[in-house]
Amino acid sequence: MPHSQTSAPRDGVLKGRLARGASPWLLPTVATAALSLARSRSSKKAAALAVPSTALAAGMLWFFRDPEREITQGRVISPADGVVQSIMPWKDGRTRVAIFMSPLNVHVNRAPLAGTVTSVEHIPGGYVPAFNKESENNERVVWHFDTDLGDIEMIQIAGAVARRIVPYVPSGTKVEQGERVGLIRFGSRVDLYLPEGVEVDVEVGQKTVAGVTRLDRD
Repeated sequence: MPHSQTSAPRDGVLKGRLARGASPWLLPTVATAALSLARSRSSKKAAALAVPSTALAAGMLWFFRDPEREITQGRVISPADGVVQSIMPWKDGRTRVAIFMSPLNVHVNRAPLAGTVTSVEHIPGGYVPAFNKESENNERVVWHFDTDLGDIEMIQIAGAVARRIVPYVPSGTKVEQGERVGLIRFGSRVDLYLPEGVEVDVEVGQKTVAGVTRLDRD
């Protein structure tokens, strides 16, 4: 049975910060809510707009939260909040762990290991739902990290609503384990390829917390 750590303090906007790359979505939403609230007493149209716009702004603030985390010690930790969608052995001996991220999850992704980013490649594609098998052909960003375990591949996959992946660090950057490396806007998926010989210690359906849940077994 898996024994990886999956618990973490409750995420909240006030206890953390907002994700980098959120402003194109967040600022217009908050501005609309603020303007409609300011005019709601003198305008029926503004009053009618105030409730949905304020609710949307609150939702955006929640979605783009970026809480601080106490990073778990371990060889490989989860790069994403979400649920393990699949665990699949690969022909080259690696194991792919796919983590599905719903719109309710924190969408800031973190480095699964310490190392150097050797490549960050954007690949255009479709936008089918991230839980769909065909999502492997979606818009994505492919990361490679040079680590103590060798080359580690991580793929950020956009979903039906997520139309933008925002990398935070370029190729050549040295990163610490658990360091923020990018953002996927709205529902999406992150695939991590564990090298041959690394035994997986999570199971399908298990919840993961980026920077907290350990994915491998000693």
